[in-house]
Amino acid sequence: MFRSLRTDDESGPSAGEPRRVTVLGAGVAGLVAAYELERLGHQVEIIEASNRVGGRVYTHRFGAAPDAPFADLGAMRLRTDHTRTLHYLTELGLLGDIREFRTLFADDDNVLSIEDDRHIKVSQAPTVLTARLAERLGDHSYRPATLLFGAWLNACLRAIAPRDFHDWPEVSTGLLDLVDRIDLEPYLRGDGSKVDLHAVVADHPQIRSGVFRGHERLLDDVLDETSPALYRLRGGMATFTNALAARIRGRVSLGHEVVGLSVRDDGVAVGVRHEGKVVYRHCDYVLCTIPFTVLREAMLDGFDSDKLAAVHETQYWPATKIALLCREPFWAADGIAGGASFTGGLVRQTYYPPVEGDPAHGAVLLASYTIGPDAEEMGRLDPAARYRVVLNEVGRMHPGLLERGMIRDAVGYAWGRHRWSLGAATIRWGQDARTREEQQWAAARPQGRLFFAGEHCSSMPAWIEGAIESVSDVLRDMESRDPRELMRLERRR
Repeated sequence: MFRSLRTDDESGPSAGEPRRVTVLGAGVAGLVAAYELERLGHQVEIIEASNRVGGRVYTHRFGAAPDAPFADLGAMRLRTDHTRTLHYLTELGLLGDIREFRTLFADDDNVLSIEDDRHIKVSQAPTVLTARLAERLGDHSYRPATLLFGAWLNACLRAIAPRDFHDWPEVSTGLLDLVDRIDLEPYLRGDGSKVDLHAVVADHPQIRSGVFRGHERLLDDVLDETSPALYRLRGGMATFTNALAARIRGRVSLGHEVVGLSVRDDGVAVGVRHEGKVVYRHCDYVLCTIPFTVLREAMLDGFDSDKLAAVHETQYWPATKIALLCREPFWAADGIAGGASFTGGLVRQTYYPPVEGDPAHGAVLLASYTIGPDAEEMGRLDPAARYRVVLNEVGRMHPGLLERGMIRDAVGYAWGRHRWSLGAATIRWGQDARTREEQQWAAARPQGRLFFAGEHCSSMPAWIEGAIESVSDVLRDMESRDPRELMRLERRR
């Protein structure tokens, strides 16, 4: 894939000979790129600012035992149709560790907030939510199945989108008029109290391209996050990145911060700070997977104005997670076997991961998962204040949390404030398809021998699959382009 990369520099290596490639960042994109480049015979070094590999894949363990309880404080799931990710899981011998990921409202005893101090069970939701929607509509002639569709979609939108987030369409009469013309009987599930939103939208694209035009990405993310077609990894998602790192032969330099990049005709000068000292080194080829939120704090030289604009204008959303190690899975007393609840308030979503190890070690509750403005607000709180918010809001929903001795430990992670990410992911809600494609292209566009990859360079931001997709794209780009000719073209822009 990368073997035929050529150069006009007669003093450089001839086509087909190994190249020296410096990869910046040891997240998913950096690790996959290094793995593939080495398989093609190239010499690779990874430079990583933090003290671990994995990037925004981070599995926290409550204890040193191999089967200690854990919480995925970064990426925690993949879709069943993420073929690139599944390919690497197969290559790394991890396919047997795939498990079902039970998500929002997956359990009939999961809970959803309908008011600040009122929660109902999923099993009660159809009656309550359709009645509330009918009351809001007033006189209408919509079929019960249409109201059910609208009520569930509205509940999912409220659960995924941050509080007071107004950049998404309400469940309107326009949407209900459209859905009312669809035979929903084949999409009803169970006793008819649930509707398969994902299948309805997939089979009737006019919903996505019509009512949700300009908001397609939001609708896709809402459906993805509430889809039954999700996987997790036994032992946590870091099992994947750790296995990738173990396959890489080249040096992985941890604790090395990139502070500058200077694009030159014959390569890239990379400024690296380590133990307080900054050294610039010449690199033949560089693949940068550093999030743009971090990269824009570095000294950047030799970038054209369009590329600098992409680096400085690409928007990342924060995400904050708070996990509790509990004495036992107290939620089982409420009939909950897994899935997730919409807690409401500032906490937003609460997940109930399965207990995989010795029950004596306790059970993990992912008490709060927030994105966007809610995550920013949670991130501004000190850990003690976050803990009090969780006790207050989750405790109202699950009084068992407040039993003496129930909580053994707590951990939180605010990705919007983490030094080496300054954001969780690029989320392109409220953008039309053309704008999304233009931003993806601008993020991925190379500068001479400096190439770019990462979820922000993909058509699937915020997913591991997107990070891997970007590597596939950039390796094709590195193969097909003559770097010196590319530099000449860039200078003409």
